Amino acid sequence: MLSYIIRRLLLMIPTLLGIMIINFAIVQLAPGGPIEQIIAEISGTDAGTTGRISGSGSEVAGGSAQASASASTSDSGYRGAQGLDPEFIRELEKQFGFDKPLHVRFFDMIGNFIVFDFGTSFFRDETVVDLVLSKMPVSISLGLWTTLIVYLVCIPLGIRKAVKDGTRFDVWTTTALTIGFAIPSFVLAILLIVLFAGGSFLDIFPLRGLTSEGFEELSFFSQLLDYLWHLVLPITALVLGGFLSLTMLTKNSYLDQINMLYVQTARAKGLSEKRVLYGHVFRNAMLIVIAGFPGAFVGILFTGAMLIEIIFSLDGLGLLGFEAAIKRDYPIMFATVYFFTLLGLVMNLIGDLMYTIIDPRIDFEGRHV
Repeated sequence: MLSYIIRRLLLMIPTLLGIMIINFAIVQLAPGGPIEQIIAEISGTDAGTTGRISGSGSEVAGGSAQASASASTSDSGYRGAQGLDPEFIRELEKQFGFDKPLHVRFFDMIGNFIVFDFGTSFFRDETVVDLVLSKMPVSISLGLWTTLIVYLVCIPLGIRKAVKDGTRFDVWTTTALTIGFAIPSFVLAILLIVLFAGGSFLDIFPLRGLTSEGFEELSFFSQLLDYLWHLVLPITALVLGGFLSLTMLTKNSYLDQINMLYVQTARAKGLSEKRVLYGHVFRNAMLIVIAGFPGAFVGILFTGAMLIEIIFSLDGLGLLGFEAAIKRDYPIMFATVYFFTLLGLVMNLIGDLMYTIIDPRIDFEGRHV
């Protein structure tokens, strides 16, 4: 098992490097980089771009505003740079590191990332690590509760559907799950707001954030209730679409095992149906379902909640990534891609190792990765 883990860890290196190269190239080719954002902000052509340059960049921008008044043209090549002092543009390029060739910038970035030095945001006076850590509790709340609810509902439901395969219960639950899967989570979120959060009908649930004003003054029990009350609508919007795939996976896993010879033998011995289903079938049928838990959690945690965070004004990682993409805040963009890709690769390895924990008969030593 140790040799398998080492091979998988070594395989992560070219995988992670390849993903970073692809993302770096795509982002560099996209129009409207950080300097274009600043130029547009100074010239007033992009009223929607807000924020300030961290550190000395704000001083550069402030000092250059006066210098740009007397300049009529710019040879920098940036769109919208007419009327700005070329020296100001060169100072911006130097500050953001764009005076270096692409390959040098990439390898400098990877060298810093290896030691988990993710730098400082271009447009915020905070390091990337501090920003991510400050947003993490919101995303963890959404990801953890969503994953737990999905598993707690789908596993019993999938088992029941396998036992009742072909009955009205199976048909109607499949129909309901399919409808829930077909409705996008952001559409459902808007519908829930309209119905239950002060839209056109009821005003039962809060609309913004994870806590109410004066949260710190509440007792522990009241704080817990307030926190859970704020989670009801966003969690509902996230979980309904996730029931179908896991339920059907559980059902099909059980159906495969129910027809096995060992199940027929157990029934022939006079064992109760409950003991057959949960004592013999459960571990074999749940192998693929439970082993996928780490990957499912990471997927919901970092990719599935962006629109929900935006709609419900939840200041989490999804909203942070969205704002970074809009503003072309490269340190946040590349650091989150690197960290979450690395985390996803590690979670995939943990998922594989869980197979051996659930069923010790599985041995990866004989496989070549």
